[in-house]
Amino acid sequence: MSSGVSAIERYPGTLVIGGGLAGAAAAIWLARAGRPVRLWERDRQPAHKICGEFLSWEAQHWLAELGLDIDALGAVSISRVKLVTAERVVDAPLGFVAKSLTRHRLDAALLDCAQAAGADIRRGVAARGRGLDGVVAGSHGDIAAASVFLATGKHNLRGVPRDGGGTINHLLGFKAYLRLAPAQRTALSGHIELILFDGGYAGLQMVERDAANLCFLLPPERLQAAGGDFATLLASLGHEVPHLANRLDGAMPLLDKPLAISGVPYGFLYKPDAADPATLWRLGDQAAVIPSFTGDGMSVALHSARLASLAFLMGKPPSAYHRRLARDVGGPLQRATLMQRLADGPGMHRSRVAAMVALFPALLPLAAKFTRLSPGALAKAVG
Repeated sequence: MSSGVSAIERYPGTLVIGGGLAGAAAAIWLARAGRPVRLWERDRQPAHKICGEFLSWEAQHWLAELGLDIDALGAVSISRVKLVTAERVVDAPLGFVAKSLTRHRLDAALLDCAQAAGADIRRGVAARGRGLDGVVAGSHGDIAAASVFLATGKHNLRGVPRDGGGTINHLLGFKAYLRLAPAQRTALSGHIELILFDGGYAGLQMVERDAANLCFLLPPERLQAAGGDFATLLASLGHEVPHLANRLDGAMPLLDKPLAISGVPYGFLYKPDAADPATLWRLGDQAAVIPSFTGDGMSVALHSARLASLAFLMGKPPSAYHRRLARDVGGPLQRATLMQRLADGPGMHRSRVAAMVALFPALLPLAAKFTRLSPGALAKAVG
């Protein structure tokens, strides 16, 4: 596979494809260990990404290990969770203090940190695909690197597919930033709200600069029923769940248009194969896609970056890393996938779940605990 731009460059270091959380974190750890590392990031400038932007304590742990002060970057604290259906609102403690910070700001800070550590950061360079010979075709030339860390997030790279069989991959994802009315902003402060509706759910929380992050997943039929219009879709969701309508009353959009994505294989966990390339490492969503309902995707991405960089520095093969990652995230991922299927299920199931949580509010932090990485997994990955 060749881009036709130039001759193939032979690079003796590690090529990291993707400058999101996993890619940037891996580049930092490799560069700090004195290893040559080059990172391709397709966006020339910091960009918004579809993400709930919920930083659990595990994600905060890894960001602290990287030396990042997220409070100085403007992160806001979240200590409570609300489960919202058409019939009721259940409020409970989260069980830990989470943080919320836009990916726009967080990713930029991580890339700056990687560059300061000595990584060769190439912004505005997109990977086109990887050939059977291991050569990666890029928008600015082709490269044959000694090793490749694949960290393209939710987007697949041609020649390196993910198997979506058995995953939840039929949903549409949307993200919008909103300026809520003052009273609604105050009511939401310190909370993450999980809002269940027919066929899907939404997450709503504050991020830095008094903006609210609204992310939701739903079946394509709901968008079709709204005539493909986002405002009409929001109105229909608010009509179904009055609490959401109240939150959005008087809200002003902060982006020109919402972000959208489809075909994400929630529940995907990469299984190493004997035929796998000996130089290819999958990070973040290219290795494991934990359902967004639990809000732990960013911690899994950072954890994968730490495990991969540590295994690489110890001279272990990618297969050893992938098996270790599967041991660490397999249980939480399976439980999170089950929870998402319940959240996406018939209204009767959602009502029963909400009724149970209303009777036993401790179920919410307990569910969060069961879908998180264990403290032991994090401790063993410090190196």
